[in-house]
Amino acid sequence: MFLMRVGAAGAEKPVARLADMPEGWHVDVSDLVDDFDEAFFGNGGIARIEPLVRERARSGAIEALGDDRIGAPIARPHQIVCIGLNFRDHAEETGQAVPDEPILFSKSPNTLVGPNDEVHIPRGSTKPDWEVELGIVIGQRSRYLEDAEAAKAAIAGFVCVNDVSERAFQMERSGQWMKGKSAETFNPAGPWVATPDELPDLMSLRMWLSVNGIQRQDGSTKTMLFDPYFIVHYLSQFMVLEPGDLVNTGTPPGVGMSFKPPVWLAAGDVMTLGIDHLGCQRQVVVAAP
Repeated sequence: MFLMRVGAAGAEKPVARLADMPEGWHVDVSDLVDDFDEAFFGNGGIARIEPLVRERARSGAIEALGDDRIGAPIARPHQIVCIGLNFRDHAEETGQAVPDEPILFSKSPNTLVGPNDEVHIPRGSTKPDWEVELGIVIGQRSRYLEDAEAAKAAIAGFVCVNDVSERAFQMERSGQWMKGKSAETFNPAGPWVATPDELPDLMSLRMWLSVNGIQRQDGSTKTMLFDPYFIVHYLSQFMVLEPGDLVNTGTPPGVGMSFKPPVWLAAGDVMTLGIDHLGCQRQVVVAAP
């Protein structure tokens, strides 16, 4: 099943689509759940609504997306946790050592926006960059998980995200990476969350990103150093993950700072990106108002 939220920012309604339904059509589930949030994921919401979605689809109660805005497919999470340098080929292109353990940092939860919303270049920015990433949506409260199998059971689904970054803030202003990761609009997500059964091979998903029609990233989850199940188990040893939390798992090669000379985003640029089975995004870059 695929979970989406559609409508104006701040007034999105939850909808769902089944794999055998055409893309662009969905079932309205706003009368069944308030939102795709902590309460939904933490109380078995996916298993509860799936048979009802199937029943409604069989009866013809489906709607076209039309021109409706697509919002982030989850409500604002408690936290967005990120993994740095998690692709061997990305670590190599940056000239940094391949890490022995996951590198952790966080993004402010209010960076979350829809997959086609504008991305703002922050005031004072000189080196804004892109990163297509696989996101994990946590499905149950997770603390000290026993192993990777327990972590697998704790995952509600997966989502395409763009971990937008400001490299000067991140690398040159000292302190933590978070200041280069947490500007408003810096975490477009969606268009949907796919439940794990919709991904036939999690570790062989193509990931790509283009800027103004020029392909910049073309990688695969197969070059991940730490797979999603390892990551969730690992994180649970250091923090409590809540239902609806988002974990960004790193990016493949082709980020702007890796080019010689580097290529940075500018107002007017258009980013398009996607991951197999997780849909596509399109963002216009604008100066922060």
